[in-house]
Amino acid sequence: MQTRQLGSTGPTVSAFGLGAMAMSGPYGTSDRAESIATVHAALDAGITLIDTGDHYGSGHNELLLAEALRGRPRDSYVLSVKFGAMMGADRRFYGQDNRPGAVKTLLAYTLTRLGTDHVDIYRPARLDPAVPIEETAGAVKELIDAGLVRHLGLSEVNADTIRRAHAVAPVADLQIEYSLVSRAVETEVLPTLRELGIGLTAYGVLARGLISGHWRPGGSSVPGDMRGMHPRFADENVAHNLALVEALRRVADARGRTVAQLAIAWVAAQGESIVPLVGARSRERLAEALPALDVTLTPADLAEIERAIPAGSARGDRYPAAMMSTLGVGN
Repeated sequence: MQTRQLGSTGPTVSAFGLGAMAMSGPYGTSDRAESIATVHAALDAGITLIDTGDHYGSGHNELLLAEALRGRPRDSYVLSVKFGAMMGADRRFYGQDNRPGAVKTLLAYTLTRLGTDHVDIYRPARLDPAVPIEETAGAVKELIDAGLVRHLGLSEVNADTIRRAHAVAPVADLQIEYSLVSRAVETEVLPTLRELGIGLTAYGVLARGLISGHWRPGGSSVPGDMRGMHPRFADENVAHNLALVEALRRVADARGRTVAQLAIAWVAAQGESIVPLVGARSRERLAEALPALDVTLTPADLAEIERAIPAGSARGDRYPAAMMSTLGVGN
């Protein structure tokens, strides 16, 4: 397994990470045994970075990972945890709580659910407009000083917020959506990360399956699949977006790769401190993603991919309207 360091102060991790969110219900019911087997397969393949959030399944995801990681040496994996998103039993988002007291309380719950004595990277899931980022970063720094957290991370914030947090405590990485169809980070955020020596963990590298090569017109009929609420999957947008995928498929076919492998490799090629998170919830999808590690894209390859899916060519926002206001950058 290839490795990359998350910025100048962050941990060294596998070149790909495993995003565990999909194992806890956002795309419909998952198979618990298969989810655990997928975590095991990822670890056995050399993946060391595992990403979760305390709100994924209202704690379900952390409990699932605790079971999957039981018996594995604690220093053999790096746990990245998002905190503060307030999700109800109805799966509605009720805001973000980044008050210092909440930060410390939520970590206590996370440590208990995960069955560990520390989290490697701890990050607010979103910016809390009522709490200065300096206060939140300061609370995480206190947890670092106490040995309960190793590194401060951020998620879905803009360049100014990154600078302000980094002035309080070194930021290891920013987690943000980055894919061929979500490239807003390239304007200000990515240059800022490079200037400050901060890594980037990219989620949504397959745009929630939209550019995986497996999504079909008509979408998912699985109850509880939240993608039905996302504009890029809406009837008025999905046909256009899938036409982009077919253009990418022609590029992938010519290189003996799958669409997913090429899309993941493109993200990885954007910088040595960028680590794509693969949101596989089955061993089959994980096995398809792993060969992307071996894809080397030449300048000619990158130019052809750009012609297939030009920046800004996707239709629809990357989140429903109510969630777009919580993001530091747009599409």
